Amino acid sequence: MTNLHNHEDPARQPSEFEIRRAELVGQIGDSLEQVLTQINALNRSLEGIIEIGNEFSQVEALWSQFEDVMGSNGNNPAGEEDRSQERSDRRNGDAERSAKG
Repeated sequence: MTNLHNHEDPARQPSEFEIRRAELVGQIGDSLEQVLTQINALNRSLEGIIEIGNEFSQVEALWSQFEDVMGSNGNNPAGEEDRSQERSDRRNGDAERSAKG
């Protein structure tokens, strides 16, 4: 009885399909390595950007305090106190995020 499923013969040469498949699998592997390298570079860039942004949080807080002092001369419009409170809340939130990061 003949076996319908031919087992691979070690002496058999790979078919054109198998050769092409091996080439494509190799190309896919190389492409995935390049993607991984580029994603790692992007991640490092984003971390650097975030670090620079965090360095400016103290400067922003100082300018906000300056704005609050300059605006506290008694001539505040009706909504200025609300905006001052929002800035204070935002600074506190930034400080909490900096402490966590």
